[in-house]
Amino acid sequence: MNPAIIALIGFATWTILLGVGVISIRTFKVLKGEKKSNEFPSGMEHGSGFYWRLNRAHVNCVENLPIFATLVLIGAFVGVLDSTFALVCQIILGARLVQSLAHLSSGSEMAVNVRFTGFVTQYGSFICLIWQILHKSGTL
Repeated sequence: MNPAIIALIGFATWTILLGVGVISIRTFKVLKGEKKSNEFPSGMEHGSGFYWRLNRAHVNCVENLPIFATLVLIGAFVGVLDSTFALVCQIILGARLVQSLAHLSSGSEMAVNVRFTGFVTQYGSFICLIWQILHKSGTL
């Protein structure tokens, strides 16, 4: 299997694992009687600091997975999944993991700087994939 596809599967798996973490904490709180199932307001900070960072890390993955998936699938469709494309995809996955782990670690200035670095790396890499798709497919 192409490493770009493996990186996409890794990104999707990481997104699911973070979601399972959110679901587990919510389920535990409801089963313990600490919260009602409707006491987790969307988009509003609630719960412990770690829970909220986990929630936001998951949402960040959900927001970026469609971009990454679209680019990898277009790359596969037009036949540009070479070693450079795959390497950039692996960089995206690594940057996503770094960003999420920094997000989970704390809200300190250093953690926010590391998160931002991971974010910028992903978006720079997305642009690189777009360029590769357009260039290698003969569009540019």
